[in-house]
Amino acid sequence: MRHTISALVQNQPGVLAHVAGMFAARGFNIDSLAVGRTDDPFVSRMTIIVLGDDATIEQVRKQLGKIVPVLKIFDYTGQDLAERDLMLVKITCPPEKRPEIQALIEMFQGKVVDIGPKFVMVEITGPESKLEAFLDMARPYGVKDVARTGLIALPRHPRAAGKAGTEDADEPAPIGK
Repeated sequence: MRHTISALVQNQPGVLAHVAGMFAARGFNIDSLAVGRTDDPFVSRMTIIVLGDDATIEQVRKQLGKIVPVLKIFDYTGQDLAERDLMLVKITCPPEKRPEIQALIEMFQGKVVDIGPKFVMVEITGPESKLEAFLDMARPYGVKDVARTGLIALPRHPRAAGKAGTEDADEPAPIGK
């Protein structure tokens, strides 16, 4: 099963390596990992996608909770989330195919970020399924290169006010910290 874990961490050198090392040392595989600073310059949010059963995820949460720079841990699994991934795709594009490829880009609400005599580079943003669908449609033209940021996510709807264990109306109750 796919689990979405979010961790608020101190924005300092070595935290990413510490968290990734914890996963590696325990044999947990990270399917996706995205890290970025929050509105507080001293705090970053890690969005970690992990595949595993509930017991594996429970171990992940416990181990994350033991890392000192980890401030809060949230398990978004099973919640209604706004999820986004950013992808840059370099597609073979001779001049005679540009109208076809431009139509495909528009269909997926992408945008051209670079163009050359034999290629076009496209930015696509959205849920993973949208990015995968675009890749499937672009493959016949020739996908030369792909770079993705990894999934980021936040809950769509705040939990009900006053729910036990809820510190913030926009976040689920933190786990382990």
